[in-house]
Amino acid sequence: MKIKALRFILAMVIFLPAFSCNAQSSQEVAVNTQSDKVEAYYFHFNARCVTCQTVELQAKTDIETLYPELVKAGKVSFIAVNIEEKEGQSIADRLGVNGQALIIVKGEQKINITNEGFLYAVSQPEKLKSIIKEKVDGLMDL
Repeated sequence: MKIKALRFILAMVIFLPAFSCNAQSSQEVAVNTQSDKVEAYYFHFNARCVTCQTVELQAKTDIETLYPELVKAGKVSFIAVNIEEKEGQSIADRLGVNGQALIIVKGEQKINITNEGFLYAVSQPEKLKSIIKEKVDGLMDL
């Protein structure tokens, strides 16, 4: 019985990383774009786990509820990007993204909040919302 349990644990340690998300680490990087618009991007692959889908939905909802007038005016936007599609890969290349990522971009500024998205979207969505608000407000100079 103990041998079966050990084999199961060993199998989980070996195979679970193959099914995990490939999220990028948090960082702030300069991007060569000339825009005064704030854009929140969620980059994903075709195959997506529940957490990946929740990060996208929560971030989109947060942007739309925090900034309804700015979204309507086109000054703030949320864009989901499938990096396995040609157009999505083009956007990912331009922004230096190669995996699942939640980033906020304005002009030459890029703020990567991927770790926070995956950490809080499911268990503490209000915390993710406050992080999104802090980052977007900082870029909007509100």
